[in-house]
Amino acid sequence: MTDKQREEPANRFLADIGGTNVRFALQKKGKTANHLESYRTADYADLASAIANYFQRLPVETAPKEAAFAAASVVSGDRVELTNCPWIFSIQAIRKRFGFERLDVINDFTAIALGVPEIDAGDLYKVGGGKAAEDAPIVVIGPGTGLGVSGLIPTANGEWMALSTEGGHVTMAAVTDTEAGVLQKLRERFDHVSAERVVSGPGLLNLYEAIGGKAPVPASPDELTRRALDGKEPDCLAVLHTFCEMLGTVAGDLALTLGAQGGVYVAGGILPRFRDFFAASGFRRRFEEKGRFSDYLAGIPTFVICHPEPAFLGLAKLLDHDSD
Repeated sequence: MTDKQREEPANRFLADIGGTNVRFALQKKGKTANHLESYRTADYADLASAIANYFQRLPVETAPKEAAFAAASVVSGDRVELTNCPWIFSIQAIRKRFGFERLDVINDFTAIALGVPEIDAGDLYKVGGGKAAEDAPIVVIGPGTGLGVSGLIPTANGEWMALSTEGGHVTMAAVTDTEAGVLQKLRERFDHVSAERVVSGPGLLNLYEAIGGKAPVPASPDELTRRALDGKEPDCLAVLHTFCEMLGTVAGDLALTLGAQGGVYVAGGILPRFRDFFAASGFRRRFEEKGRFSDYLAGIPTFVICHPEPAFLGLAKLLDHDSD
């Protein structure tokens, strides 16, 4: 082994485990993640099978010794059960099988929150509000297969503490009579209508059925979005507007709850696909419509995160911090 090889930092293995897709990458401390690959969770029986396939495809001989996973789930012990995916795994079993000397597993939106301070301005798309206050709490929210929620709280030593929450499962509130009717129909299907039931990919389809779309239910959230943006199907367009407005309701509630004058950052795989529509939608109006605190919310900026892998930024930060 050469001196240069001895000095080269070792690869760390990163995994972002969602309900529909799992993303893997290698990353060296201080470097950009590389060897990014994305697999559909439905194509693999379990997480270990997907990891094994990824490692078989790598042009490296030695497996990484450090790893960090972001999981779309509650992470409170060794057993991790994905919320919107049938995968269940043991942290210790995965660590032993792949020879990791260290394996950290955190909630996926906790990871995204940790990554927010690392995102360049060019990967943020501002949608209203003023200037973010320094050293003030931040909200992170994102619709995808589910609805992720986290936050960043400034600490006395100048660093950030990321929250691990299940805020996507709060009860969805209606603002208009139309929304009240939609939620009533959904209560007939679900025992509890959470924000995630409407503000997510599957939530788009739930909204379409509840609104009473005349055409057959779209085969996927992507198809519904395409049909809405084509401007030829008013029912799909109405659903997309309702989706944006309900997201504004939830985001505004969270901003008030955390006092998020540091800004609200919207992540997830849905919004970057139609960010201009989103910016022109009722999201921002609904975000600010909080009665006596409308002026308070008007100053809080909201951003769409356009970085393709913000969770990897947070996972790298997690490993960096604990190894310093």
